[in-house]
Amino acid sequence: MRHVLISGGSRGIGAALVRAFCADGARVAFLYRSGHEAAAVLARETGACAICCDVCDPEAVTAAVAQARDALGGDVDVLVNNAGVAHIALSRDVDDATWRRLLDTNLSGAFYLARAVQGAMIRQGFGRIVNIGSMWGKVGASCEVPYSAAKAGLRGLTMSLAKELGPSGITVNCVEPGVIDTEMNAALDAETRAALVAETPLSRIGTPDDVVAAVRFFASDAASFITGQCLGVDGGFAI
Repeated sequence: MRHVLISGGSRGIGAALVRAFCADGARVAFLYRSGHEAAAVLARETGACAICCDVCDPEAVTAAVAQARDALGGDVDVLVNNAGVAHIALSRDVDDATWRRLLDTNLSGAFYLARAVQGAMIRQGFGRIVNIGSMWGKVGASCEVPYSAAKAGLRGLTMSLAKELGPSGITVNCVEPGVIDTEMNAALDAETRAALVAETPLSRIGTPDDVVAAVRFFASDAASFITGQCLGVDGGFAI
């Protein structure tokens, strides 16, 4: 039975991942930062363990991984780095605190979690790490410079970890969603959404389940010879 840890698991893509892995029979723990009510509801619904943790804090991450290990009854063998925040503004208007928050949440947190779980993965000779990036990490987004930079960093993190951890039987891959129908994108007005659909070759907004399918694949035995890859789940937007 797989032991799965998902960051940013209380809503959106993260919540869909929690439901999917629980449905697959895995033991699941998920991290959340502030959505206490949503996390509690999801935990009751799925039986997953909800753990409050700010992934920007390396000490909190270390403690959360230990708590997950206890809750799951064993070491984490599948890590999904899904925690992320976005911020839309001209780069000249981005203050230092916002820059640090986006880099720490979207990139540093993934590093802290990968660092915390890899020792056990190395000892058992098996592991799956799946990072949730973004198409903007591949092509860049105007007025989302910190977000795009952090997600581009996830590409480098994915490839370098894949080379470092591959000899220990650990795969590291990245799923890069396009525009997905989640709370993060709910603030987009109808005109903006229509423009994004028009730029997407498959002519629709993606769903959390579209992303879940790719993550489940990378976490499965079917992907045992695939590592260091960045897979766009964007309807062709970033071609």
